[in-house]
Amino acid sequence: MLSVDSAPAPEAAVNDQQLPDLRKLTVSEPTPVTVETIPAISGEPPAPTAAPIATAHVHPDGPKVSAPFQFGSRLLLSEDEVFTFNAWDHVETDPAYKAYSAAQYASQRSKPVSASDKKRFMSDPAKWWDLFYKNNKENFFKDRKWLQQEFPILAEATREGAGDVVMVELGCGAGNTLFPVLKQNVNEGFRIVGCDFSAKAVEVVRAQPLYKEHVERGRVRAEVYDLSEPDTLPVGVEEGTVDVVIMVFVFSALAPEQWSAALGNVRRMLKKGGKVLFRDYGRGDLAQVRFKAGRYLDENFYVRGDGTRVYFFEQWELRKIFTGEAGETEEVNYKTENGEIKEREKKPVVEEQVPQEEEETQEEPITTVEKTKEEQQQTFPEGDFGGFVAREMGVDRRLLVNRKRQLKMYRCWMQAVFEKL
Repeated sequence: MLSVDSAPAPEAAVNDQQLPDLRKLTVSEPTPVTVETIPAISGEPPAPTAAPIATAHVHPDGPKVSAPFQFGSRLLLSEDEVFTFNAWDHVETDPAYKAYSAAQYASQRSKPVSASDKKRFMSDPAKWWDLFYKNNKENFFKDRKWLQQEFPILAEATREGAGDVVMVELGCGAGNTLFPVLKQNVNEGFRIVGCDFSAKAVEVVRAQPLYKEHVERGRVRAEVYDLSEPDTLPVGVEEGTVDVVIMVFVFSALAPEQWSAALGNVRRMLKKGGKVLFRDYGRGDLAQVRFKAGRYLDENFYVRGDGTRVYFFEQWELRKIFTGEAGETEEVNYKTENGEIKEREKKPVVEEQVPQEEEETQEEPITTVEKTKEEQQQTFPEGDFGGFVAREMGVDRRLLVNRKRQLKMYRCWMQAVFEKL
């Protein structure tokens, strides 16, 4: 959608298509890369959880993982145990699933959204988010209590005596981030502004008793705001006054041509050294793979069944947007200190291809070979990008399993902390 909205729509695309029988797929050896927790197949992706489901599968060289950007410690050490538990951390998709995904992408491209529907979904995105919140209100998503584990700055900003802190949440939705932060706050100098593109979402937030209690004390406001509108700021937010911007499942609602304007607004509201706390969908997530015909808007960009839009990012795209440099095309998990990479893990990105087989019943040929990273970078939208340094970046990968049906479901999210230069 054209602006900020917090979370995926009801289907979250994962219910958009019947999942094939993947019970014969194999699971690759676990890699020590950052991974993400898997959402319940409908609704918003859940938080990264540190506590392993099976303590027997915790990494043998250390204790349970609970540090930020570690994304769990439920390691799948043997393929024979894949259906023993409900979820595994740090699991890479195997070649068979990669081939299936590539075939799905090719099929999606061959049957895109019709021109008339594309115009309808792109011209008035607010309409679809208002309908979403009208139908779901505050009962659809769970509170994001996990945020303070992944982003410790939230705990620092809300502790007693932390001093004056101004925070803006872009895409506040029904308040699933805003209210948990408010509940934890004991800092008299803390202020938070929740912004959303949907007037209905803001209405839901303002109706909550906790909002009414804190708004009277001057600690919270909720405002309608279109993040994609160039050179704008939310009501009551002045240029260069914000310490922290929260962007959780927000940027994916924007069309690529809106990224530059949105970033410019974020850059404008932040102080020098201000932080962006970012989490969103990654390319190859089950939600993307399962889209069926008539949902494809553009490369990695789709419309859900409820009319809301979603983009699936690659890590280099986020580096390009926020730092101005795409950097390496491998996925990299790292922290930086004084601009220098402090810790880093790399895993090569495998170009996804499917076997070159043709079906006689196929009416039109489908191109199955994925674009190279160089080709993708050539189509990156123009605009004023950069102005940030990436302090932490991670790719959160998880394997969810349906033990009863013996199905494997791969999830992927991007997470980062960016700092304004």
